[in-house]
Parts: sequence; C-alpha cells; structure tokens
Amino acid sequence: MSGKSNVSWQPSHQESSLMTDFLTYLKVDHGLSFENYEKLHTWSTMNNADFWNLFAKYCNINFAMPPKQTVTMADHILDDEWFPGSTLNFAHHLLKRKDDQTAIIFREENGNRLKMSYKELYESVSQLSSFLRKSGIKKGDVIAAVMTNRPETVVAMLAASSIGAVWTSCSPDFGIEGIIDRIGQVKPKILFAVGGYQYGGKHFDLTENILSLSKKINSLNQIILVQESPLKEINAIPEIVNFEDCLLNDNDLQFESLPFNHPLFIMYSSGTTGKPKCIIHGAGGTLLQHLKEHRLHTNIKKNDRVFFFTTCGWMMWNWLVSALASEATIVLYEGSPFFPDPNHLWKIAEEEKINIFGVSPRYLSSLMKEKHEPKKHNDLSSIKTILSTGSPLLVDHFEYIEKSIKDNTQISSISGGTDIISCFALGNPNEPVYRGEIQSKGLGMAVKIFNASGEEVPTGEKGELVCTQSFPSMPIGFFNDTNNEKYKKSYFKKYNNVWAQGDYASFTDHDGLIIFGRSDATLNSGGIRIGTAEIYRQLEKFPNILESVVIDEEEDGDSFVSLFIILKENIELTEELIIKIKEEIKVNTSPKHVPKKITLVPDIPRTRSGKISELSVKAAINGNEIKNIEALANPNSIDFFKQLRIQN
Repeated sequence: MSGKSNVSWQPSHQESSLMTDFLTYLKVDHGLSFENYEKLHTWSTMNNADFWNLFAKYCNINFAMPPKQTVTMADHILDDEWFPGSTLNFAHHLLKRKDDQTAIIFREENGNRLKMSYKELYESVSQLSSFLRKSGIKKGDVIAAVMTNRPETVVAMLAASSIGAVWTSCSPDFGIEGIIDRIGQVKPKILFAVGGYQYGGKHFDLTENILSLSKKINSLNQIILVQESPLKEINAIPEIVNFEDCLLNDNDLQFESLPFNHPLFIMYSSGTTGKPKCIIHGAGGTLLQHLKEHRLHTNIKKNDRVFFFTTCGWMMWNWLVSALASEATIVLYEGSPFFPDPNHLWKIAEEEKINIFGVSPRYLSSLMKEKHEPKKHNDLSSIKTILSTGSPLLVDHFEYIEKSIKDNTQISSISGGTDIISCFALGNPNEPVYRGEIQSKGLGMAVKIFNASGEEVPTGEKGELVCTQSFPSMPIGFFNDTNNEKYKKSYFKKYNNVWAQGDYASFTDHDGLIIFGRSDATLNSGGIRIGTAEIYRQLEKFPNILESVVIDEEEDGDSFVSLFIILKENIELTEELIIKIKEEIKVNTSPKHVPKKITLVPDIPRTRSGKISELSVKAAINGNEIKNIEALANPNSIDFFKQLRIQN
C-alpha cells in the first residue's frame, strides 16, 4: 500500500504541539522559519551546533556554569566535545518541581498501588542523598542496583546523580553470572537490591542471589535492601541496611555542579565475544536528548501521564524516568503484562488515565495471537500516543492497534538503543503516520543509509543505518577501554569516522524509515540486545556439545533466540537434554537468553580463519542474501540452514 491509503493517523492539532511551539520559538526569537519538518531536520544537521544550542535555551537548561561554545570539533567525531566548560546536574532538572502534583504512580501485578508527589519524591531523594554522603559516596563513585521497576529505584538513581555518583542497574531476573558479568566489572561501592519479586503470579526469592553478590563483588561496602520477602539468613550480613532506614536523614538536597560530560549512567550492551560492554553515558547529553525526544517528538506535556512497559535493566527505563524533566507523571509497572489476564495493562491505562502508552512489538504480537481486543473492555480515550520499540513494528501491528485498541491514535515506532541511550528515528506530532514506518529522523541526528562501500543509497534501497555527525548523547566512553579501542571497534569499524548502528534500514518516500533487523550478529530477544558470548559460555558446560551457533530468528515481525548445535557421535538431542540446556542458560543469564528453538545440525559454517559465521547462518535462516560466501571454508554447510527455512 502507498499514499493516502496507507495513512494510519493524521495530526489534527499541530498548532498545539510542542514541535510547533519550538518552531514558533525559532521564528519569533531567532528569525528562523521552516516550511516543513524535512527542512527543519536538514537545518538541524547542517547547523547542528546552532540546533543544540537553541534547543538547550528553549528548554531552559540550568547551566551552573555556561558553556564556552556549543561544540569543539575534532578530527574524529568520537572526540567532539559538546558544551565544553559548562556544568549542570541531571537530577536537578528532574526535581525542579516540589509541589503536590503526582510524580510517580506505581502499580504491581497483584493490584497494589502507590502514589508519590513531586514534593514527596524530592524529600525522599534529599534524605537518601544525605545518607549516601554520610556513607562516604562522592562524585564518580559507582552505585549499582538489582531492582524492580518501583519508586525506590527512581529515588536511588536521583539521589546518586544529585551527588555525581554513577548509576548502573541490572534486572533481577538475571542469574548470578549475568549480574556479575555486568555490575561486577564496574566495581560499585553500594548495591540497591530487592529481596524478591512477583511475576506471573509466582514469587521469586532473591535471598541467595544477594548473599552471592555480597561475597563475589569485593568492591561493595554496603547493600541497601528493599524488603520484598522474609530476609532469612540475610540478616547475618553486617553490610545490609534497610531502604527505609536510609530515609531517616533530613538534609537540604545539594545538587553537585558537574561537567556536561560527567558520567551519569553505565549501560550494558553485549557484543559477540567476551563479557558485556560497559557503556558510559554523560549527564548533559542524556538530559538534552531525552528532553528533545520527549517534548518535540513525543509531545509530552506538563502533567501528562507516561507509561512504558520495561525493566530497570533496559534503557527505556532511563528514558521513561527522564519524563520527570518535562514535569510529567511517570507510571511504573512491576510484574507480568499478562497476569492475571491479557487485559491487565489496558485496565491500568484506563484507571490511571495514561496519555503516552509504550510497549514492544512482541507484546502486541502476543495480544494478536490471543485475539484480544482491549477497546471492547476499556475506556482508552486518555491515550493520545502508543509508543513501540525493541524490534520493527509491522503493518499488521498498526492495523491491529487501529482495529482492536484505539483508532485515530498516533502510533509512534521509535528506534535507537542502549548505545546512545536515545533514538535515531522516532515520532513526529506534526506529520502523518504511515503503517509500517517510523515517522522521522530525530532532530540533530545526521542519519543516513550506506551500502557496504560507504556510499549513500537511494530512497527505498536497504543498507546500513549510520550517523555521519556527532551528537550530545554519544557515549563518553567504555569502562576500562584503553584508547577507546572497544568504542571504535563497536561503532566505527565499518566506515571511517561514521557511526554504524548495526541495523538494516531504508528510507521511504515520506522521509520515514523502515528498520528490517540487525546487520550484525548481536541478538535481539524481545527488544533486548544480547551478546552470543553469554550463551556460548553456558554451552561450554555440556561436554557432549561439540560446536554451536546462536542467532536471532525472525518470525511474524519479531525475533527470538535460535540455537544450533553439533553433538558428539551417538549422542541424541533428547527432550531431557533440551530442558537442561535451557535451564542452564536461564539460571546463569536471564530468561531473555533462553533459545526458543534448539536444533541439531550436521555442520556449522566457518570462515577460512576458523571462526563460526553467525551472520551467514542468520541470513540463510531468515531468507536474506548471504554476503561473502566465498570467505567460508565450508560453504556447503549453508544448504542445511536454507532447507530448514523452506521446511519451516
């Protein structure tokens, strides 16, 4: 479909959008006028220093020390420095309100509900910040969390960032090895942890995990525990303090004035070899990007209620919490989205009058398979935008939302990642939504599509999603990365001085974007990027597995982990062995790492240097062109995987 027949939504109130307000600001205050979004975007990349400078002024960024200039250009975009000489505090911008307006609404799958005002949030952050200071925490120290998506987690993050400590978090459904592979690398001084959580009607006790972490992460001075279960023998650990006991301090909240690029978050993005990469994001760049994406692209206004189904280990949690800087109310949910029934999240959307509602394509696909129609059960009139990220949003998803959830609603597919803690492409409240497309490139983001030779491809042609200029939310570095070697290898290996995101994409006739999937071997499981090395490490524990290759297999617009193995002679792939493999991966990594399929194969493609070729297997299984097949030592091995696709 094309043209008007493929339009899902038309903006009816462009004049009241924050994008329009920004355009008016540019025209009235700076004499800049743009006839359409394409012209605005072109200006924002051709004059990116002017764009980011004016947007910072538009948002009233509170610089304690103003910048000497907007950006200092270097020979390589990795070395560009944004807003040099300036100082600010991230938490200060999220806590500028101290009134009775609701800041956080917390819902659990068991029906529990909690509400926290901006005043209460400010006071809790102030008390916890005082405790952390008295505990010896200072700027640059790392504070880690193994927490669920609850208000205490938000309070802890803001308290850490108010001091200038660096926040990092990991979802509690990760096994011990998965947690240590992440936060163990960055040597945190304090750990916030939950004693347990509920998911799908089942209670998961984390006592043993906390005991293990206290012994295996030697850098920890203290564990601050949110009691979610009986503490058992955990009381014997002298370093453990209850969260509530940390809020007995009373002190005026002090916001440390810190350089624009002062470390704020450490995120984890797995590669295909070794432990997950520890990506460090700066305070100023994260703040600016999130403000831009929230206000201009998502049209989040003061007092809007914003929800995204996420865990605290995914960047969308950081993105969601930043909506406090736009004076919105954030809605946190902890539990299964399908418990006690598929309508659960939509019931919450009705009860809490949510305006911006975010989920993944996988969640939508599950609803479609259930033939569930939320609009028949709920009043969803408050929803003005449905967000989706994690994997490509297909035409079928758009049609399902229109038919079964809510019509005449902006469906905003967004795409970026942990790497930039933000988006390359996302929504636009002033432009039509076309089914199957991301609406627009992000302002200030010089997004292009390149072929293998580094040449820009025509509209409609697939290629590598790249960014040809620096932007404020580029990582400030990787943890323990001498001379930025890992950093450069991760994003600048393919093209000289050009950021390559690792996504296959194409532009559309409407200047929109379609993402087709990953162009590298990193897995995408339910929107979470996973490095293959984490899975291979668990398979090494099985002596009967000779070789293996793991990919993300595409199905109905979603992707899942698929494992192919070669076993020792006379060893069968029994159901018992499959269960053991899955359990080992689940216990030591996370449920997201567990393969949906485990298949016995006669041979696995290898390069002439002996490396397993994950990309060729992935291409064969997903029906894509296999590039550089001549580089394979055993090209005939591909035939088996091609046949598998035909059979499936």
